[in-house]
Amino acid sequence: MILEGLAVTIGRQKDMRVVAKAADGVEAVDLWKVHRPDVVLLDLRMPKLKGVGVIREIRDEDVSARVIVHTTYDTDEEIYQAMRAGAKAYLLKDAPLEELLDCIRKVHAGETCVSPALGAKLAARMSGEGLTGREIDVLKLLGKGRSNKEIGSALFISETTVKSHVRSMFTKLQVTSRTEAIAAASRRGLLQF
Repeated sequence: MILEGLAVTIGRQKDMRVVAKAADGVEAVDLWKVHRPDVVLLDLRMPKLKGVGVIREIRDEDVSARVIVHTTYDTDEEIYQAMRAGAKAYLLKDAPLEELLDCIRKVHAGETCVSPALGAKLAARMSGEGLTGREIDVLKLLGKGRSNKEIGSALFISETTVKSHVRSMFTKLQVTSRTEAIAAASRRGLLQF
């Protein structure tokens, strides 16, 4: 219903035309290949293929493709991943309609569009030291309530190595406990429950 309403609203603009609507990420990529729109409006969390994957696939086909992420998710990690994949704009769904239409026009003109608040989150994410892939693996298992021994067994590493990863994560996330680490990682979008 939201997709239909948005398409109708955008289609009523004298300088805009909706060429396709997709129900999932795979369909979004397929329709992009057929229509090659000037601007793509994309959610981050879709069935079959997530938004960042859609951005990557589209940009692999055409590095000049212009994608606007239009979503309810505003963690610094999600913003970072979308922009890193090649999104030209990141806009929250609660933004006023005029802001969305202005953003579409700016991106069509070749500009980047990120609100100051989201830009600050992106800057904070980029300036912070990121977690390694293995630290994220450990963090995900921490989030499931696993002990160091259970994490070690699941990842085929020693309990001492798990402890080392946990200490490193605590430093990078600026926390002092597992609970704080899980909360901080959730806020940043590193863990999704």
